Amino acid sequence: MRIAGVGSAFPGRYFKQEELVGELKDYWADKLPQPGILDRLDESMKVEGRFVALPISFYKNLQTWGEANDAWIEIALEIGEKSLCRALAGAGLEPSDLSAIFVTSITGIAAPSIDARLINRMGLSRNIKRIPIFGLGCVAGAAGISRAADYVRGFPNQAAAILSIELCSLTLQLDDLSMAHLISAMLFGDGAAAAIVTGSDRGEAGPEILATKSVFYPNTERVMGWDISEKGFRIVLSPEVPETVTKNLGKDVDAFLAEQNLSRDDIKSWVMHTGGPKVLEATAESLGLTNKDLAASWESLRKVGNISSTSVLLVLEDVYKNRRPAPGTHSILAAMGPGFCSELVLLQW
Repeated sequence: MRIAGVGSAFPGRYFKQEELVGELKDYWADKLPQPGILDRLDESMKVEGRFVALPISFYKNLQTWGEANDAWIEIALEIGEKSLCRALAGAGLEPSDLSAIFVTSITGIAAPSIDARLINRMGLSRNIKRIPIFGLGCVAGAAGISRAADYVRGFPNQAAAILSIELCSLTLQLDDLSMAHLISAMLFGDGAAAAIVTGSDRGEAGPEILATKSVFYPNTERVMGWDISEKGFRIVLSPEVPETVTKNLGKDVDAFLAEQNLSRDDIKSWVMHTGGPKVLEATAESLGLTNKDLAASWESLRKVGNISSTSVLLVLEDVYKNRRPAPGTHSILAAMGPGFCSELVLLQW
């Protein structure tokens, strides 16, 4: 099983972080719970800019969840198609070559699902197996690779795609001044990414998926997620997220590697979900890593912010194209998200 191609796409609007912060400050003005809180949060985020799906005026005039979701469908199809086409091109495949497609998002919903609509737009096979995924959040990029690997393990002559589309800007709640939402408004961005996973009977090149593992942490449902109301998605983001990462990630990675007769010393590169500064710092502490070890993750956070499930695929794309490890070396690809849970993937280049 190999990752034969990776591609990404973004909406056409990119804003420097100071522009976005300025717009939020102007809108919220005297409503904020503490003067200067956005400036302090901005300084801690380490984000220089983010892609945004629609003009700023759209968000200021947004009235209903339905309006936001209609916009999500339109933009999701546009950037989803582009990222999947780029991943397919990288793998040397045509859209009709895919036998299964896993599409994940936690920032909008559609029925028929996005994958169904992409069949018409892209000429995907009429017999393609469609697996839309909702609810996994930040962990879903890594989990999608795992599920695609499960699929081609059973069908080794076939190819599957994982497509992540997240338009986090469309979850903005302008009447929510909770700390969790202020952090969300300063951290999350928009984008899409796709990866092509091919079975062992095929000839495509790319890093081999040696093993995967899912880990669930009981009674942690309120660490991260959404509360959903008539206004749409309202962020649940506990201060316990970094602590949960520090407490669990290192031991879970060690146990996973031990099952493969490996240790952390055997891992030469780390493809980690960006999270945020505190999450990346917790990741480094838990795994005994340096900022250099997580350079691709820090770079993605700096350039585009956290894009939920898309982020780990963006880090993978950067490593795949620009920081490719030496042949034969091992990597860990990992993400954590609502549940609370983690998904681990062992790669060999």
